[in-house]
Amino acid sequence: MSDPIAPKSLRPPRVVLGWRESVALPGLGLTAVKAKVDTGARSSALHVDELWRFVEAGAPWVGFRLSPGLGGVARDVVAPVMDERDVTDSGGRRTRRIFLRTTLRLAGIHREIEINLSDRRGMLFPMLLGRTALARAFTVDPARSYLHGRPPASGLPSPSG
Repeated sequence: MSDPIAPKSLRPPRVVLGWRESVALPGLGLTAVKAKVDTGARSSALHVDELWRFVEAGAPWVGFRLSPGLGGVARDVVAPVMDERDVTDSGGRRTRRIFLRTTLRLAGIHREIEINLSDRRGMLFPMLLGRTALARAFTVDPARSYLHGRPPASGLPSPSG
């Protein structure tokens, strides 16, 4: 990772993304997820159909069901809870969400990001990629889409179908 204090000339160039991209979350078993790249959103969010909490070795964990639209078949995933905090959505509604830490793979770059689990039913994209996941590695060209590959022909339909 680059030094945030290094002169601009010594920093690696940022990768340009379109306003929508296909991303992978290999730690969650997802190889191609349609994501809206949203610099107006602070955090990233992933649609889950349902979730449940449990304790493993004294630490909080979460189980969640991924929609059939995220890779073909509904499946359950478990992960340690990194944090839980309030998030204000674009409609101004504040909800408490569970945050995980997982690997994002996009445009040949692998990086650890925080992602919250959310009900994005009815949204066009099952994932929202916010600006904290983009910081210091990516820039966005809002006039372009899928600069780093389109999702599979199945189109990864939105969670609502």
